Amino acid sequence: MAIRYDLWLDPDNVARHRAVEADLIRYFVERFADYPHIRLFGADPYDYDAPFNRLYDVLMARAADYCEREWRYAPTPDQLNRAFFLAVGQSNKFLRDPDDGDPHRSDP
Repeated sequence: MAIRYDLWLDPDNVARHRAVEADLIRYFVERFADYPHIRLFGADPYDYDAPFNRLYDVLMARAADYCEREWRYAPTPDQLNRAFFLAVGQSNKFLRDPDDGDPHRSDP
C-alpha cells in the first residue's frame, strides 16, 4: 500500500496542514447547519444506524473528497476525525440527554 496522506509525505509543511485542518473544522460546522438537531447520546452509542453515527460516516467521506478537490490534499483519518469532533464541540446542532452520565456537565 502506497503512502498517500499529505501529512505523512510532507510533515514539515505545518502551515499547510494547519490551514487544511482549520478549513475542515469550518467545513464540518457548515455541513452540520444542513441537518436538524441531532441527539448525541442514546441507548446504544455503537448503533450504526443512530443518526449521529450515520452523519459521521457520510461527512467523513464528503470531507475527504472536499480536501482532495479544493486543496489537492489527502487528509489522514486522524485529521478528519479530530476536525469532526472539534466542529461538534463548536456547533449548536447537537443535543445531549440530561442523564447522559457526564459528571462534568452541569444542568441549568
